[in-house]
Amino acid sequence: MADKILKKLNIVVWRQKDAKSKGRFETYAIENISQGSSFLEMLDILNNNLIEKGIEPIAFDHDCREGICGMCSLYINGHPHGPDTEVTTCQLHMRKFDEGDTITIEPWRSRAFPVIKDLIVNRSAFDQILQAGGYVSVNTGGVPDGNAIPVSHEDAEEAMDAAACIGCGTCVAACKNSSAMLFVSAKVSHLAKLPQGQVEAKNRARRMVAKMDELGFGGCTNTGACEAECPKSISISNIARLNREYLSARFSE
Repeated sequence: MADKILKKLNIVVWRQKDAKSKGRFETYAIENISQGSSFLEMLDILNNNLIEKGIEPIAFDHDCREGICGMCSLYINGHPHGPDTEVTTCQLHMRKFDEGDTITIEPWRSRAFPVIKDLIVNRSAFDQILQAGGYVSVNTGGVPDGNAIPVSHEDAEEAMDAAACIGCGTCVAACKNSSAMLFVSAKVSHLAKLPQGQVEAKNRARRMVAKMDELGFGGCTNTGACEAECPKSISISNIARLNREYLSARFSE
């Protein structure tokens, strides 16, 4: 069965020349979009139309278009990554929209994620948090034997679940406080559950939380919006582990 063609859509998009300029919403009409198209393909078509009319194309982030890089950070109709669940923007398809719909697209809204241009925000704050403690110290060299350090199945599964975080910033965008606790807790958890992560364990959580606060992210009030919107279904149970790791680090000072 052929995909339905959406004859007309209204796209309301945030336009902002640069970080210092005042932004505004602009509305564009787009026609004959297949519901089999991805959301980013729709934006590509829209940009081609704008270029043909002599209008500057809409700037938006993307890279892998396979749901693993975390670059495609768009706030669509009131939801990070749009109305579908457990998908990134690049995995969102136009079948989630109907003929004549108005689609509102915004960048992530957070003081810690300043707008660079249009829908692109600066998420280097996440990189700074990782540099503060989201790493392990290992000796480089040959590849070690896979069974050299035994890890229980349960710990390995929990570590891998936490490591699924792609750092897209959905949790920050969804949170009313712009908290980065889900991101930080995922990065702390996947190292805390493995023997290789124990070298920096006493300082990791303390340093990462301190950097998070320094960069202007808000506090967590456990509304659960971060978990509900996360494209990788990262559990807020990781936040409890982060709190335990943080308190343990403080008490050991």
